[in-house]
Amino acid sequence: MQGWERAKHLPFWSLKYVIMAKFRRRTCIILSLFILFIFSLMMGLKMLRPNKATFGDPFGLELLPVLHQQTRLGKNFDSQNNDKINSETNNKNLKSVEITMKPSKASEPYLEELQPLNYYLHVFYYSWYGNPQFDGKYIHWNHPILKHWDPRLTKNYPQGKHSPPDDIGSSFYPELGIYSSRDPSVIETHMKQMYSASIGVLALSWYPPGTNDENGENTDDLVPTILDKAHKYNLKVTFHIEPYSNRDDQNMYKNVKYIIDKYGNHPAFYRYKTKTGNALPMFYIYDSYITKPEKWANLLTTTGSQSIRNSPYDALFIALLVESKHRYDILQGGFDGIYTYFATNGFTYGSSYENWVRLKFFCDQFNLLFIPSVGPGYIDTSIRPWNAQNTRNRISGKYYETALGAALHAHPSVISITSFNEWHEGTQIEKAIPKRTSNTVYLDYRPHKPSLYLELTRKWSEKYGKERATYALDQKLPVS
Repeated sequence: MQGWERAKHLPFWSLKYVIMAKFRRRTCIILSLFILFIFSLMMGLKMLRPNKATFGDPFGLELLPVLHQQTRLGKNFDSQNNDKINSETNNKNLKSVEITMKPSKASEPYLEELQPLNYYLHVFYYSWYGNPQFDGKYIHWNHPILKHWDPRLTKNYPQGKHSPPDDIGSSFYPELGIYSSRDPSVIETHMKQMYSASIGVLALSWYPPGTNDENGENTDDLVPTILDKAHKYNLKVTFHIEPYSNRDDQNMYKNVKYIIDKYGNHPAFYRYKTKTGNALPMFYIYDSYITKPEKWANLLTTTGSQSIRNSPYDALFIALLVESKHRYDILQGGFDGIYTYFATNGFTYGSSYENWVRLKFFCDQFNLLFIPSVGPGYIDTSIRPWNAQNTRNRISGKYYETALGAALHAHPSVISITSFNEWHEGTQIEKAIPKRTSNTVYLDYRPHKPSLYLELTRKWSEKYGKERATYALDQKLPVS
């Protein structure tokens, strides 16, 4: 007799028990199979996911707010906001607690997965920051508020100095906090960030021993550490010589000799391979137009009284071009190239993107290197509150990408970035974080991560490397 036929002769309560028992057993089997299926699916997806991620979070998490961990400054904050610049927000009296944020480790790329560095992409780097822990006091973070040249306008703006750590001379706040440029861990972090951005060369702001800018102290003693840390990440270091007091042809000869004698044999010391095959040091000369071209000619032409040409200290000297007329002063002075430095499109003739193709044509005519300078934006109202008209909105990275596109269009020998960490003028690509104090709301890179501008730099570094290779042979430019 079949099971169902036997069940027909059982009492009703027994029949119900048999049916329920079979139902429960079947349900348990189905549920077990379903759980096994889900577990197998999850394990399969885990196996498909790479062990190391370059940028971003695991699949699906990009739909959720990014979670950031604070590992240095102590307090956490995360929200979404736009990147719109409004110079008035920096001085609003907002009754709020201090807020800081650090990114998750997912925003850090694995170094071994990155492309080779681009040694034709340079970034201006500043080592003038200090804090009480390493320097006994704040340096540069407490930058004074600069007066307008018209006293009638000066009285309309705040006076005095900034007061770190909550009030600093910047419209942005660094992820590393109010750091010291003497902190070895800070230097190493900076080198990692440049490496992650595929930047090959940092142009170090430099004053001769015994001299310094008006807001800081001499940092020449930091050069060996910077060179060592740079070499660890295959970066190269060139020098951005600042307009120290009484700079002229004679002391420039001595200072170039000093740099090459002291640092020239370091493996991280940068040399540019010229069309003739020579590998020469390169020096950016900030505010070169201050010195008369006749003085520069004494140093930079073969017939000059202080000539450095065809000597062990010969090098490539890159002049800052601000006005159109500076082109001919640069030629007369014997320079080897021009750069534009300022990250403000339209502010000067040199910094205006529309002039870069013409400047490249001029440089080609006279065998000069053309090095346009690109930046992510500009805002210096924390130290020049009267200069809001020169603010350039970052537009969540679009301003930076427009500048990079214009630079590539000119087919330059090298591209320079203003800057890695010039926080006073808001041109930094270094990581910045949201921060709010009782008196100030700092700008940040939201809705993107603090690494936004490093990631954009890496993308364009690779693009520039490929495009440069296509026109380098026609221009007889070095390609390695």
